[in-house]
Amino acid sequence: IMNQISKEVFSLVLFSFLILLSCTTRQKSNNTLMVGAASDPVNPGLENFIAGDKQNRNFGGLHDSLYVKAIAISDPKNTIVILTVDCIGLIYPTLVEIRKTAEARIPKDVLDVSQIVLSSTHTHSGPDVVGLWGEDQMTSGVKEDYMEMLVNVSVSTIEDALNKRQEATVHFAEKNYGEEWVYNISKPDELDRSLTMMQFRDLMGNSIATLTNFACHPTFMDGVTDQISADYPGGFYAELNEKLQGTNLFLQGAIGGWVQPEYEEKTFENAMSRGKELARVVIRTLGNSKRLDSTQIQYRSKIFSLPVSNPGFQQLSSLGVINRVVTDSVETEIAWFEIGDAKFVTHPGETSPKYALDSKELMNTSGPKFVLGLGMDGLGYIVTPDFFDSANEVPHSEYLTGMSIDKQAGPMIMQVVEELSEANLQNK
Repeated sequence: IMNQISKEVFSLVLFSFLILLSCTTRQKSNNTLMVGAASDPVNPGLENFIAGDKQNRNFGGLHDSLYVKAIAISDPKNTIVILTVDCIGLIYPTLVEIRKTAEARIPKDVLDVSQIVLSSTHTHSGPDVVGLWGEDQMTSGVKEDYMEMLVNVSVSTIEDALNKRQEATVHFAEKNYGEEWVYNISKPDELDRSLTMMQFRDLMGNSIATLTNFACHPTFMDGVTDQISADYPGGFYAELNEKLQGTNLFLQGAIGGWVQPEYEEKTFENAMSRGKELARVVIRTLGNSKRLDSTQIQYRSKIFSLPVSNPGFQQLSSLGVINRVVTDSVETEIAWFEIGDAKFVTHPGETSPKYALDSKELMNTSGPKFVLGLGMDGLGYIVTPDFFDSANEVPHSEYLTGMSIDKQAGPMIMQVVEELSEANLQNK
């Protein structure tokens, strides 16, 4: 009888242990994510027009490749995809086309395509994807065959990232950087120098993907070369690819009003050197990274209209130079999403650093804060209203406001950002 009781006690203890182990494993699983990443080149043909600086310039060769990169991030209930493209800035209708193509190829239970987040690096040595740099002011510089290829490769890269998902842990680090070479040449004291990093690692500790958010125009080679290049992000990619495993994404920050690699000679040697230096700082800083313990994904976005008082944008739209509807308003989108304590927001153009700093003030978190410039849209410069007052004599304001849709665009964008941030707080 005693032997029988001992067996029953042993069975009960074993059963309790297995239940406890199951709960612990389930808790661990809920504290990790499924993450996959992929990268594909999207180099244009030499007949394509170069975006940035003067019109009517074609490529003469390839210095370093341009890429589409995607990271797919899933918790048990939600999936988001962050897509980056080395280009001057994809406009919102192109994101709509990417989502439409993805919807036809990816099952809805795998991905809600409305949760594809787009960001452009803003290189001035890539193809015209907007229309402004054709033969003349009346002719679009966009090559439709290139855009078709870009959309299809973007969707294929997303599919690849989704298929590669595996269990991952999340690590982050932040520091200030760029004092020696990055300047706001309109308002020197207004700058977001945050270098924000997030790394997704497999269960062996190897990098699946690294996100780096930093604000500086990739314009070392603006107007001085006909070579295809990602500019300094090209050096950044090369160094990280050599030293780290996985896919390495560069997420541009708030560069409007006017954040530049100033006082640097415009050479590929300088551009690649600064990019590699940035990569080495990222690697060193990630050596002291923190674990992101909470990993629940929350996602909100809003499609809305911004006012357009600049007649140039309306004329370019009516002529078909820019392939989007621009009247006295234009439709765009902002996304706010969270991965645990990490918070992200998109800005639909080149926003003043003040708007990045204000956005981060709304991110009530001890985790990393990401502002994705040229996020979801490339709506030109979005500067603060004081740039429009000639009495203020802000340097370069005439050019910057000439490339801005409206004086109130910035304040209205921040209204939407605040609305989305408050909505996330209410959902918790």
